[in-house]
Amino acid sequence: MNNRISFNKFYKLFNIISSLLIILSIVLLVFKGLNFGVDFKGGTLIELRTTDKIISVSNIRDSLNQLNLGDVSVKNFGTDQDYLIKFEKKDFNNPDFISDIKNKLASSLGNSFEFRRVENVGPKVSSELLKSGIIAIVLSLAAMLVYIWIRFEWQFSLGAILALFHDVIITLGIFSLFSLEINLSIVAAVLTIVGYSMNDTVVIFDRVRENLRKYSDIKIFDLTNISINETLSRTIITSATTLLALFSIFLFGGEILKGFSLAMILGVFFGTYSSIYIANPILVFLQVSQKTILKEEKD
Repeated sequence: MNNRISFNKFYKLFNIISSLLIILSIVLLVFKGLNFGVDFKGGTLIELRTTDKIISVSNIRDSLNQLNLGDVSVKNFGTDQDYLIKFEKKDFNNPDFISDIKNKLASSLGNSFEFRRVENVGPKVSSELLKSGIIAIVLSLAAMLVYIWIRFEWQFSLGAILALFHDVIITLGIFSLFSLEINLSIVAAVLTIVGYSMNDTVVIFDRVRENLRKYSDIKIFDLTNISINETLSRTIITSATTLLALFSIFLFGGEILKGFSLAMILGVFFGTYSSIYIANPILVFLQVSQKTILKEEKD
């Protein structure tokens, strides 16, 4: 038996920390909300590139604020000469809407820029995208619940599902705290987080169930610790290699991939953490034993 690191000594401490983080995240989500991007809120997105000089972000923002476009967001996108512009106003009835903006910008900034991409998202489309995103997340959680309920005993299922909710809620809480933009790529990241967290939890649970059959005289408090240590090398290797790729995307993938990669980094971190300090303590709290496994198998 491999019992080198006493993870179980810190169950209570990390459970308290996780509870506080979840409460804080829920408060932020309820009272501050999420910063929905053009995909969900509707509006216009323009990718602008300067051709022979660098224009400051503040100058572009000041010029756009004079056009009464609503809430305007301007940030560098990729290189110092690429900018991503987002604003609330969208005028589908005026075919010259974008041309008018371009002409007004040219009068204040000069003609040393070009519009490389323009996207308009109407209120109906954005609301449908938001609804579809929420449905996708809920269905993925429900599918995971069904899978884990069939695969394991109900005590294991409860631990796995609580770990999933823990990861998703805290990740969204961090996005709310720092007002990071929520778009379709973030929904994809959240769905990936659900899969990653569940995979890591299932690996440890498999080992816990095997050890329950092998060591009937060891209490679940110590047995979960043994199981975590036995799967620790696999957990570290998987998480480390995944994080290497994600940090590379975050640092070098450009502005458009920063939100997605950050959500994934948070998901990998919290997924690994919750597999150890959320899912397994549930088994300890419910006093799972060899009798539990044998009873479920007979039923």
